[in-house]
Amino acid sequence: MTTRTVRTTLAALVAAAALVAAAGLRSPSTAAEAPTAPAGGHEATRAAMDAAVKAGVPGVLVRAHDAHGTWSGAAGVADLSTGRPPLPVDRFRAGSISKVFIATVLLQLEAEGKLSLSDTVEKWLPRVVRGHGHDGRKVSLRQLLNHTSGIYDYTEDPDLHLQGTVYLAHRYDTWKPEQLVALAMNHKPNFAPGTSWNYTTTEYVLAAMVIERATGRPYAAEAKRRILKPLGLHATSLPGTHPRIPSPSGRMYTTFPDDPQHTVHDITEFNPSWGWSAGEIISSTGDLDRFLTALMRGKLLPEAQLKEMTTTVPSPDFGDGQDDGLGIFRAKLPCGKVVWGHTGFLPGAQSMAYSTRDGTHRLVVNFNTDWAGDTDAAAYVLLAEFCGVTPPTTTPPTTTPAATTATGATTTG
Repeated sequence: MTTRTVRTTLAALVAAAALVAAAGLRSPSTAAEAPTAPAGGHEATRAAMDAAVKAGVPGVLVRAHDAHGTWSGAAGVADLSTGRPPLPVDRFRAGSISKVFIATVLLQLEAEGKLSLSDTVEKWLPRVVRGHGHDGRKVSLRQLLNHTSGIYDYTEDPDLHLQGTVYLAHRYDTWKPEQLVALAMNHKPNFAPGTSWNYTTTEYVLAAMVIERATGRPYAAEAKRRILKPLGLHATSLPGTHPRIPSPSGRMYTTFPDDPQHTVHDITEFNPSWGWSAGEIISSTGDLDRFLTALMRGKLLPEAQLKEMTTTVPSPDFGDGQDDGLGIFRAKLPCGKVVWGHTGFLPGAQSMAYSTRDGTHRLVVNFNTDWAGDTDAAAYVLLAEFCGVTPPTTTPPTTTPAATTATGATTTG
């Protein structure tokens, strides 16, 4: 969920046209031809998953839905030690896909008249956003949701210990939301509110704090009451400080850039409180697909709020073709198809959930490593499912030893 990882992979997704040309992928000649994966087979998607594993990703789990129905597929292994394959029912950490849930709850509260997106952060969280030029009196709730607040991203602060092998000694640290925001307030804002755009995790911690102030209940309780229970998302949980993933689940693997040995670490267990509302969610492909379907089809938000959510601003850091709504991104693919959704990144995991605006074609993916972006794996799978693009016969090799060092994987938890 760090900014570096998010930008790297989203740039690959929205710069897919360049990727197609550079990698020599087989694609439709015109946008009008834009086929989806073959009926019932999803051969292009299967090929992209296999290519990801060949490039060094341990395991891939996919759920897709199109005019031919719902399909679940897997490639590689969920556990390097046992060789168990990924299962459709597996639960995993979905990272920043949490932000779509937070935005949905906040928009529900607006629909109920409990708050307005034009409200300032100061109104709900007095003197919380202050220091080094930050001023909550000038930041609106809408600016939190579409990343135009200018607030500094606390995940960039070295005191969080997210970058490098130092994370191993701090993976079980507990952080409170107020502490996370305070880290951000130790830095200057990125820009004046409303004058530019920057992806910032701090904004969604603040959004959840507003939910708690407006409802008098923990944000997790509101998410469960408003989304998880009504939709029957039984595999979805908000763990708080609990370090383990409920069964069934696979393992999560990472390497660190400051480790010259490129040791593969099993990083499955850690305290997710450093991500809190902005990235702690645990879910499954089935639950995320059900959530995305309900959201796109207006089952969770009134028409006015769904229109607000899908009203976008440019997100220049992510490249052309990617715009930011409220908790959800709009991406135009090279075949002409437009999809909506979000990606999720954490140490040891990379996920994405995308859908067409009418909800008829959807894709949920989880890679059990955070180095998938280095192989363009996410872009290959996205283009395969929505554009029918077949990956190259030989994918660019990853710089990480990944699955080739399966027997030597180091378990640090």
